[in-house]
Amino acid sequence: MVKHRGISRLWGMGIAVLLALSLAGCETSDIKVEDLPKGEASAYDYIIGPGDGLSIFVWRNPELSRSVTVKPDGKISVPLVEDLVASGQTSTQLARKIEGELSKYVKTPLVTVMVSGFQGTYDKQIRVVGEAAQPRSLPFREHMTVLDVMIAVGGLTEFAAGNKARIVRTAGGQQHQAKVRLEDLLKDGDISANVPVAPGDIIIIPEAWF
Repeated sequence: MVKHRGISRLWGMGIAVLLALSLAGCETSDIKVEDLPKGEASAYDYIIGPGDGLSIFVWRNPELSRSVTVKPDGKISVPLVEDLVASGQTSTQLARKIEGELSKYVKTPLVTVMVSGFQGTYDKQIRVVGEAAQPRSLPFREHMTVLDVMIAVGGLTEFAAGNKARIVRTAGGQQHQAKVRLEDLLKDGDISANVPVAPGDIIIIPEAWF
């Protein structure tokens, strides 16, 4: 078990180091967290991605209604419509697209698409790397904050330098970085350290050097 934890830590550290090096080679700017670009969070419509569950309801045509899962290639298949691209669209856009396909066989179809089991597209997910208890990617949700993210990944490890963590956000073709005080937020309850996140944010949590 100890060996397994050690390998997991080295793996997480390796990812964080590689990511930091890749960011260092890009055009970035270090700013205060409150000055980070707002990104897409202020006007965000959920984008369907692989793994999402979809409930497709065709009014007055129950035989055409289905619950499906978006395949890894981003496509779905429903009665009369095969291999329709769903990934990268909102539920409304997909509903209109299905209506267009069904109109070849059904008179004036009316389609509603509801999403469940949210995953979202990869470029809109929140990624947490480094010294989080469970580093992983999370689907973005409206009004999501750093506290929500840290609860989802189980908080910090005992080796984390929480107050040296960074949020990396891409906007306008440029990457912006800002430090975030995760240790103050999680261990001291300093709610002023809680900040909003945006679709596509990367949170990097370095290791403390004792």
